[in-house]
Amino acid sequence: MDLGLKGKCVLVTGGSKGIGLAIAELFADEAANVAICARNVEEVAKAVKLLAAKDIKAWGQAIDVADPAALKAWIDGAAAELGSIDTIVCNVSALAVGDTPESWEKSFRTDMMHTVNSVAAARPYLEKSKSASIIIVSSVSGFEVDFAAGSYGAIKAALIHYSKGLSKQLVSKGIRVNVVSPGNTYFEGGIWHNIERGNPDFFSTAMSLNPTGRMGTAEEVAAGVVFLASPVASRISGTNLIIDGALTSAV
Repeated sequence: MDLGLKGKCVLVTGGSKGIGLAIAELFADEAANVAICARNVEEVAKAVKLLAAKDIKAWGQAIDVADPAALKAWIDGAAAELGSIDTIVCNVSALAVGDTPESWEKSFRTDMMHTVNSVAAARPYLEKSKSASIIIVSSVSGFEVDFAAGSYGAIKAALIHYSKGLSKQLVSKGIRVNVVSPGNTYFEGGIWHNIERGNPDFFSTAMSLNPTGRMGTAEEVAAGVVFLASPVASRISGTNLIIDGALTSAV
């Protein structure tokens, strides 16, 4: 299926590894131009080189998305480098699981406000696009109570609510807004890889909850993100796509 993404310009926060890199790579495979950001300079440079090898425009910067000024500068820079913005994927998470003042602050500033600030900065560019789309990466922890209840789960829930409201507010501007909520997703260097090494008993318990007998991959999450962002999904806005292999039981 041709998703109609050739020549489109896409921004992905946290695009240097894991789910973010898988999303950026799949967009590039569909011939979209891609800009990424992340905190590590070397990882950003490596990812940009990988994307550029797919014969598309690729650009990136090392920034902290919790810094609103740096985030806006990256978005403005990406628009200048790529020529426009058709899609922004808000993927960064602090992964701050807990119920401490520190975990709440990190979750709010990184997960929530980086998304809000990204949308505000990208909106003028998105309004000029003929196929504008915003994708927000949340989590199954945002609608079911699990081990991440507390700051992580509550902020992920807020992102789902924010997205739904945003879809109503921006529909008249021709901008679609959707959420993707992954379940357990395993990749090297990711949270479940680290738990597997540091807390194997908890990892085994989490693995046993997956009806498929395995955790998901970053590429499986990316497939849902790229489809929702594409012009093929032109009628889909305000939805929460759950990619969890039947892990959750919420209706």
